[in-house]
Amino acid sequence: MCCFVFVLSSLQAAEIKESKWENGQTLLTFFEKNSIPLNVYYDLEREDKELADEIISGNTFYTLYDGETLLQALIPIDENSQLHIYKQGDSYGMRAIPIVYFQKERTIALSVESSLYNDIVKYTGDTLLASDFIQAYKGSINFKRQIKKGDKLAIIYERKYRLGKVFGSPLIKASTLETSDEQKYVVRYEDGHFYDLQGNNLNKYLFMIPLNYKRISSSFSMGRKHPILGYKRPHLGTDYAAPRHTPIKAASQGKVIFAGTKGGYGKTVIIQHENGYRTLYGHMHKINKGIRTGVYVSQGKQIGTVGSTGLSTGPHLHFGLYRNGSALNPQKHLRIATTKLKGKEKEQFLFFAKDYKGKLDTILATYAEYEPLKVTQNSYIVYLTQNSEIQDDETSKRNN
Repeated sequence: MCCFVFVLSSLQAAEIKESKWENGQTLLTFFEKNSIPLNVYYDLEREDKELADEIISGNTFYTLYDGETLLQALIPIDENSQLHIYKQGDSYGMRAIPIVYFQKERTIALSVESSLYNDIVKYTGDTLLASDFIQAYKGSINFKRQIKKGDKLAIIYERKYRLGKVFGSPLIKASTLETSDEQKYVVRYEDGHFYDLQGNNLNKYLFMIPLNYKRISSSFSMGRKHPILGYKRPHLGTDYAAPRHTPIKAASQGKVIFAGTKGGYGKTVIIQHENGYRTLYGHMHKINKGIRTGVYVSQGKQIGTVGSTGLSTGPHLHFGLYRNGSALNPQKHLRIATTKLKGKEKEQFLFFAKDYKGKLDTILATYAEYEPLKVTQNSYIVYLTQNSEIQDDETSKRNN
């Protein structure tokens, strides 16, 4: 079992609540609802205010109350980081901390009965896994014509579990699809893209760099633990320094789902793309006329210009890339310009892919059955001590 631990002063009436972050809710409205002084937000550093704008509607968050008084809250901003709000004497503090979870490698092998998507969902209950599998073969298989009843598939994937429940998005490591005509293998490499066994990039969906920039002023960071400094604040995007009024273009085609002012990001545009991708463009000087919610834009269309609105120290574009609500490193997805791996990178991949091919063949041959992980309700533990912090249960993690 994986858990997080709330640690607080000895209060027997403490109550943990599990809630959904409502559409339109902001950190300020959350503070107001819980009688937290607004200066706690206004006194935050610029980077922490930006993190507050990363909270996604529909996310599950946890609060700890003593009566009507909020003692602590854990509010996820992506799959790896969360905001920790805690009562400190007569005031409150806030910081970004890691989300405690454990990862488990799973396998599934099945024979097609109705459709690839429906059968994967039927056997796993995991719609995101089914979507990721379809995306992996989208450029090389005609699903309507080539897939027939009796075709087989096998998947090796990783799932995160938090508080006894599935958490975040699945990560397919490798898969195979066997039809009457051929057998295809797909392996995900360290850059996050899918390749065939020869090292050819199967991702037909690429993003372009959205502007001509001078330099990268701040790179993407998940805020991982540092052995000396402790937890580093995450930065869920790439900052491109550029002169004011530099044109900003849509990284790929999609539908504008937000165009306006968004907290610390100032003037912002958010575009929803296919396959669960979403891009965010922050600190803009101007949003182009006609760029509004509901409008479809083509790749390369100008959506605005570089500025320094919101919490910004100088003109730059904050560019965020997400898939299914999880922040991705834009530099890894924007830099892929070639269609195949070469040199030492290819040599390393071929060794990597050969190992996965062997595993997939074994899974398919033995028809390993999917065994659902038991889900436990309310599987967190509360410890009442003298420290106003949240700790993780390392013993629990080691036992899984």
